[in-house]
Amino acid sequence: MSFRRWWAVTRKEFLHIFRDPLSLYMALAIPLLLLLLFGYALSLDVDHVPAAVYDLDRSPESRELIERFKGSRYFDIVASATSPAELNQAIDQSKAIVGVMIQPGFGAELKAGREAKVQIILDGSDSNTAGIALAYAQNLVILHSIELRTQARERLGAPKANSIDARIRVVFNSDFKSRNYIVPGLIAVILMIIAAVLTSLCVAREWENGSMEQLLSTPLRPVEFLLGKLSAYFAIGMVDMVICILTGVYLFGVPLRGSPVLLVACSALFCFGALCWGIMLSTITRNQVVAYQLSMISSFLPAFLLSGFIYSIDNMPPVIQLVSRIVPARYFVTILKGIFLKGVGVQILWAEILALMLYGLLVFLFAVRKMRAKVA
Repeated sequence: MSFRRWWAVTRKEFLHIFRDPLSLYMALAIPLLLLLLFGYALSLDVDHVPAAVYDLDRSPESRELIERFKGSRYFDIVASATSPAELNQAIDQSKAIVGVMIQPGFGAELKAGREAKVQIILDGSDSNTAGIALAYAQNLVILHSIELRTQARERLGAPKANSIDARIRVVFNSDFKSRNYIVPGLIAVILMIIAAVLTSLCVAREWENGSMEQLLSTPLRPVEFLLGKLSAYFAIGMVDMVICILTGVYLFGVPLRGSPVLLVACSALFCFGALCWGIMLSTITRNQVVAYQLSMISSFLPAFLLSGFIYSIDNMPPVIQLVSRIVPARYFVTILKGIFLKGVGVQILWAEILALMLYGLLVFLFAVRKMRAKVA
């Protein structure tokens, strides 16, 4: 390993990057653009659900229940139907996702201390939103029922029934903001894509330009050649990482509770592994188009679907869970959420950090082996 030869390749790659300002601009601007696009457009929060109400009872009790729906931040009453057909029409036309039908005798049943019926109709075409809206509606009705029973006992002077006082405390994301959950995962997905794409073209470009034969005629070794290529793009990848972190913290307001030093160190490990993956693909093929397509397919889809970024890995089939263990973004997403939201350190994240180290080392060694085979 010669430092002089390594620096010569690194300098050459930096010169190539800076002589193509458009590519440099795209390499720095695309991560920010993707983070802004996904950060603002992708949201798992379910609130202000449009609802339609059909009140068949028209009693003070039914109107009070409707006011509870109106006062909740989870529902927006967009229509007051006068018939079942009108209520169904509001749901069919997607004006409302939830329909609330209060049956006749609702108020009388409540006054008599009996069970009053309320029908909740849901648009199941969006199963995720419908399921969450159903839970909101059920909780609202149950809480309203408990309050009415308590008030009735107080009016009658009955003794208070024994109950359990559940004190709920949500840690790490007390406001249930999906942005705090999404943005750290987005950083891993974006860096994986950018790093793999950047390096997937660098070796293939040398073959297409005909400059690889000139490089092979020099004393340059495969390790020195690949490390020189990686060093230039590693610097760009770390700049992209800093941009993403600063955007997440100061623009999206994601709390950074852990160590910034540990965050940068883990980001460097992940960036190195992602760059090694791209350069390995570049050594396999001599065509830039094929290398680019391979890098997009092998970086974006696994990082987006199998990293736990949005979809829970525990809910996946066992075979898919096993496949996800070879996806480096899975470990980096866990690290990012642990450092950003939980503020944990190496004593908790050591397994994920070790997995990133092993991944980067194995992929780099495989790339060197393929490069030696190409040279031979």
